[in-house]
Amino acid sequence: MGQARDTDFSEYFAARVQRFRRLAFGMCGDWHGAEDLVQATFVQLYRRWRRVRPDTVDAYARRILLNLFLSGKRKHRGELVTSAPPDRAAPAGHDSHDRIDLERVLSDLTPRQRAMVVLRFLEDLSVAEVASLLGVAEGTVKSQTARGVEALRAALASPTSKE
Repeated sequence: MGQARDTDFSEYFAARVQRFRRLAFGMCGDWHGAEDLVQATFVQLYRRWRRVRPDTVDAYARRILLNLFLSGKRKHRGELVTSAPPDRAAPAGHDSHDRIDLERVLSDLTPRQRAMVVLRFLEDLSVAEVASLLGVAEGTVKSQTARGVEALRAALASPTSKE
């Protein structure tokens, strides 16, 4: 019984780990933080693996990841992890201004708003699915997602975003 459980979990992990890494990165904007989130997600999922229904395992794992992200943001609200000191200039010919600006503006959104934008557009979930996952009304998802997208557009359109 235990071996079959481990085999099933290993197969699920191998099939889904990249998807959850991408989702975690979209939420936290940091590959190291994303790896930590995914690891913690799969540890919690493994502990409950026998009780999880196969038809809801993706939603359940996504919920674990989301809860870990939101609880971690509250604990580390003032902490900003970057790959390089902010006073270092980008290398000449480095053509990633849009990506850097997108990461910066995403980090300026509230954790819930960022989660909504990532779930809607990276995970391609419906408004109803995001509302259910976050435990909010569909109207809240619509308004917060619209505000998040507007903030992204404004930041990427501003002249300072192309420096």
